[in-house]
Amino acid sequence: MAQAQAPIVAPSPSASLYVGELDPSVTEAMLFEMFNMIGPVASIRVCRDAVTRRSLGYAYVNFHNIVDGERALESLNYTLIKGKPCRIMWSQRDPSLRKTGSGNVFIKNLDTSIDNKALHDTFSAFGNILSCKIALDENGNSKGYGFVHYETEEAADNAIKHVNGMLLNDKKVFVGHHVPKKERQAKIEQYRANFTNIYVKNLEEKVTDNELNAMFGKFGPVTSAIVQKDDEGKSKGFGFVNFENHQDAQKAVDALNETEQSDGKILYVARAQKKSEREEELRKQYEQAKLEKLAKYQGVNLYVKNLDDDLDDEKLRQEFSVYGVITSAKVMADDKGQSKGFGFVCFSSPDEATKAVTEMNGRMIGSKPIYVALAQRKEARRSQLEAQMVQRNQIRLQQGMPMPGTPGYLPGAPMFYAPPGGFLAQGQRPVFAPNNMMPPRPRWAPQQGQPMPGFPPQGFPPNSNNVRPPRQPRAPRGGAAGQRKYANQSRPAPAAETVDNAVAPLTAAALAAAPAEAQKQMLGERLYPLINAEQPEFAGKITGMLLEMDNGELLNLIEDKKALENKISEAMDVLNAHLAELPKETSN
Repeated sequence: MAQAQAPIVAPSPSASLYVGELDPSVTEAMLFEMFNMIGPVASIRVCRDAVTRRSLGYAYVNFHNIVDGERALESLNYTLIKGKPCRIMWSQRDPSLRKTGSGNVFIKNLDTSIDNKALHDTFSAFGNILSCKIALDENGNSKGYGFVHYETEEAADNAIKHVNGMLLNDKKVFVGHHVPKKERQAKIEQYRANFTNIYVKNLEEKVTDNELNAMFGKFGPVTSAIVQKDDEGKSKGFGFVNFENHQDAQKAVDALNETEQSDGKILYVARAQKKSEREEELRKQYEQAKLEKLAKYQGVNLYVKNLDDDLDDEKLRQEFSVYGVITSAKVMADDKGQSKGFGFVCFSSPDEATKAVTEMNGRMIGSKPIYVALAQRKEARRSQLEAQMVQRNQIRLQQGMPMPGTPGYLPGAPMFYAPPGGFLAQGQRPVFAPNNMMPPRPRWAPQQGQPMPGFPPQGFPPNSNNVRPPRQPRAPRGGAAGQRKYANQSRPAPAAETVDNAVAPLTAAALAAAPAEAQKQMLGERLYPLINAEQPEFAGKITGMLLEMDNGELLNLIEDKKALENKISEAMDVLNAHLAELPKETSN
């Protein structure tokens, strides 16, 4: 076999395959149905984000033997899964072997119609290919270059020798050894430092190519000087000048940049840049300005909500002015100019903002207690909710409780294991083992009526975690007297008292008077019925998420139905995004 000749890159004895380029909706069960046709599958795992649990677009499929792995690699590579061709290769756990670059070939100037499979078919004639990939943009279109990783250096040299400079789909391609990004970056910086091509803008409309050549020719020999023109032959006001050597180009930039012309325009002269390089610089400038803006307002910008409808910018500024110098105060309004009930107050220093939060949060302004906190970006609030959700899921995992909407499913068990025998019988479901532990496999076939490892015993409902159903209460002994005694013990509390407790109003004073450990419980008892009316299926989960908020804000949610609906909507967005990533098999 070819793998035996190159032990450095030989496939792992575990017969583990890497499956990439997957659609985010692909699950372990889908991959099992596909790969189990080749041979018995030991396990499958779709790799997911640790926080959001969204698919990262690749998975690992483990077979029991290498022969099945080889057959899967040969027959299923580039097969369409959810409309996208998957890319299969041997899983290489040792990163040093991947990073050496030995046998890796770079191909550019490819026709956009050439995909991974076409590239693989073209280069497979020169040796065994470990990996083959076309670079794609965000829309899934080819960028015109790709990579082919051969098993041996000799195969890579052979491919370069025979394909470099040849025509593929009527386009002359370049094929060469792959150069790591660090080395390429060093060469690019060196090339930029020794530039000869310069860019000139703000040229007068009457300037011609010859005049541009004469303008820059006094600094050294010029190989070309071109003024860019439109379709009508009129000057676009910019052009390019290329010198024979870098020193002359640098002198021209130093002498002519920011000089005034006869028409009053300031000439701009600088090193010529590619479009991608200019876009990268503009992107960096934008990100830098964004970070500076965030840093400027970090810790000084306050978010204020639960405002009266008649409160305007000036009144908001007056309420907070006693705590320091206010740079801006704004009440947010809709298209009709009506207040949205919240706003922002920006102080000149973090100390003033902190003091305002401490003193003003929960204070009555008009007819409502306001909520004051440091302003956060929407992304930060969403990430906090997701982090809270993950933390609660971990607690549920430790307690052995299933997540809402997925009976019996444990979030820490993404690994899918095939049942004994490698095939699913009709009516059986895939098994997901908790804590990445593989279900024990018996050495002999189980006897009739004996439960199969990884499957619930007969007589138990599915997804019950093999827990025996609770017994029904026995009939009380002792005849009629015993029945009367039993009935008296289970007599419910008076209905009137229950109703009174359910509707008892909760004020800020009553909440403050209660012990700290009881305050959240009191708020939860009021919040749950309100949330249950909107989202009965996830009422408990949403209540737990909202109880992480400040007590003053929770009081506001109990009183303000619209604000509560907004919070429920935010929580449902996080829950739906999380549940959408879970395997559909586990939510049935």
